[in-house]
Amino acid sequence: MKIALITDAWQPQVNGVVTTLVELVAHLQDAGHTLNVIQPNLFKTRPCPGYAGIDLAVRPFQQLRALMDEFQPEAIHIATEGPLGWAARKYCLQRKLPFTTAFHTRFPEVLQAALRLPLFLGYALFRKFHAPSAGVMVPTQGVKRLLEKRGFKNLRQWTHGVDLGLFQFASQPVAHEYFDGLERPIALYVGRVSYEKNIASFLSMPWQGSKVVCGVGPLEADLKQKFDGVRWLGVLPRDVLSKVYAAADVFTFPSRHETFGLVMLEAMACGTPVAAYPVDGPLEVLRDPVHGDHVDKRQGGVLAEDLSQASLAALKIPREEAYAQAQTFSWRESTRLFESHLVRVSH
Repeated sequence: MKIALITDAWQPQVNGVVTTLVELVAHLQDAGHTLNVIQPNLFKTRPCPGYAGIDLAVRPFQQLRALMDEFQPEAIHIATEGPLGWAARKYCLQRKLPFTTAFHTRFPEVLQAALRLPLFLGYALFRKFHAPSAGVMVPTQGVKRLLEKRGFKNLRQWTHGVDLGLFQFASQPVAHEYFDGLERPIALYVGRVSYEKNIASFLSMPWQGSKVVCGVGPLEADLKQKFDGVRWLGVLPRDVLSKVYAAADVFTFPSRHETFGLVMLEAMACGTPVAAYPVDGPLEVLRDPVHGDHVDKRQGGVLAEDLSQASLAALKIPREEAYAQAQTFSWRESTRLFESHLVRVSH
């Protein structure tokens, strides 16, 4: 099948959405599909205000129309709600072509934190974007319930996977030069240093050991000034990142508005247990394969409202348990689900 995938998030951006889409494209190609990824590098761009490292396409409609007309896709998936997403939505509506979309990021909460935009207005905008979609793919049941309450329709669950070849299991935390001189236990955070990640909760929690942050973002300079004794590693190549995960004692994930949280899976694939708040993304990633959504039974980590206590308790989780939990999320199943949600275009 010829699949057009339109996304405002693509390499060289470094985030969970990009990782998910790059993996998805590779697995769809392996399954015999032909992909045309329409992404910002093909267009004139400008930096996204407040988000260094993210470039957005400028007035992309005419060029996107030409690319789509030439490709003649048999299925269309709009992955993001940025300028390319809106342009692709306009293209499909003008030609009366069905398309699917995805809800990867709780941007209404980001807009509320960054710009003080009322939450109901943010959700109204995103509800309008997704309203014509033949299927809105969401990563968890929790996000599905949230969006249903906000009036979204045609929701389809689409969970994600982890690359077990890249993120390899270590039965004990391994030594790494980036951690030289740090007192153990080492609590690690990986992700964007931005409003929606709630990183201050991690940096301020009581901890008898060391804290390490891997990532960049708009709050980085301010947080570096406020919190001493934190080792900041910036953005690392993914092969190096896998070794950093394996060297940590616990992966602490402070976000309260995560739709999924792929970094938790990557950490667990390396054997590093997770500590997080009991909210949608972590509840899905740490769900027990047998007991499902029973809150008191989690695999591979600890969820609690006290992030420090959760991190301490997670140190007692066997690394083998964390790895076993990561193994329950495969890209093969994720790709199969994605394929099943696509809607064929009739030209």
